[in-house]
Amino acid sequence: MVQIHPDLTSVMLQGCDDYWAWNKKDKSHEVKLVGTRQQTAHFHPKWSNGTAGVRGTRCLNYGIHYWEVRLSQRLFGTSMMLGVGTKRARLHVDAFVNLVGEDEQSWGISHKGVAWHSGKSRTFTKPFRENEATTVGLLFDWNKGTLSYFKDGEYLGVAFTGLNHVDQELFPIVCSTAAKTEMTLGRRRRTYHSLQDRCRAAIVSKIREEKQIDTLPLPVRIRSFLKDTLR
Repeated sequence: MVQIHPDLTSVMLQGCDDYWAWNKKDKSHEVKLVGTRQQTAHFHPKWSNGTAGVRGTRCLNYGIHYWEVRLSQRLFGTSMMLGVGTKRARLHVDAFVNLVGEDEQSWGISHKGVAWHSGKSRTFTKPFRENEATTVGLLFDWNKGTLSYFKDGEYLGVAFTGLNHVDQELFPIVCSTAAKTEMTLGRRRRTYHSLQDRCRAAIVSKIREEKQIDTLPLPVRIRSFLKDTLR
């Protein structure tokens, strides 16, 4: 259970569930997406000779977003990372590196507790225990420009600031150097950005599968608008 924290109040109490997934069109060839709606990223299915990443489908450039990622018990290697990045951030390299944060296009922390951006690193928290399943929560506040982290419900603090000054779209991003490791999306929440968005969230919350939207007696453009929040 995530600790009660002031920065989470708006998104938890006044926001809505979000339904984005890992992007099957925006990933390394060494990432296989599995499970319901591609919520699990499986890295290096056979063996690893590099670093592989994947972006999420949700653009973060508004309001407040919170999402959780469960790292499988196979937690080891040079670097398993979670953060945010632009479309320009690399998603594959044939070397074992800290890919998220390697340049100015991404920001992230590794399982070793190190925060990275623009190729520069600093100790952010204690290293995660290897070979022990861990849930990491990320809180992105576009209004404040901050990216904060939680680990198994414990608030770790603000890792990055000034993100609201980035002039490109930002997306969730993860990567791993370790073979046969997995990261699975858990709870996802966000604040509303318009009255129309609030109405859409109310409708989508009653829908179990995307195909049900096609049965609604609504114009095609409205049905497309409803589907957008599921992608």
